[in-house]
Amino acid sequence: MSQPPNELLDAKQLHQALDTLANDIAQRWKQEASLVLVGIHRRGVPLAESLAGRLRAAGLGIDLGTIDITQYRDDLSGFSVLPRLIGSEIPCDIDGRVVILCDEVVHTGRTVRAALEELLGFGRPRCVEVAAVVERPQRELPIETRYAAMRVDLPARQRVTVHFAATDGYDEVLIEPASASPAS
Repeated sequence: MSQPPNELLDAKQLHQALDTLANDIAQRWKQEASLVLVGIHRRGVPLAESLAGRLRAAGLGIDLGTIDITQYRDDLSGFSVLPRLIGSEIPCDIDGRVVILCDEVVHTGRTVRAALEELLGFGRPRCVEVAAVVERPQRELPIETRYAAMRVDLPARQRVTVHFAATDGYDEVLIEPASASPAS
């Protein structure tokens, strides 16, 4: 019998965490003319959009894009149904720019690796950093999360799921059994 999910952050706490993430980014890059935030499909996109709104309110120039990593995944053979290809869209030049890749959870580093491969097809940024709501240890690749609202060490049999109102109708962060939701 499986256990019910455990709530890590409720809606109010998630909003506060996003405020902190945006503030950390704004403080680091306050002298930069503009930043490019790129959300990794699926839930990295609402994270990037949420951070973009906060950063614009803080007076930073923000360009926004999305990355679809489907073509660069190294685990496609493990899917019974292949993920749908959504496509990437970065409507600005990223050459020489600061790019912040946004994903809701960074764990092994494989999603970020795939996103970097796709991103470099759009140009050569001056700097790429990673922002996440939740960072988990157990990296399989040398990927660093520069901005994380929280760090959570869980057994492999558990996963962290972030829900955003934009995609799910509500905001929260949960710990669930690994089999409770599909791979992202």
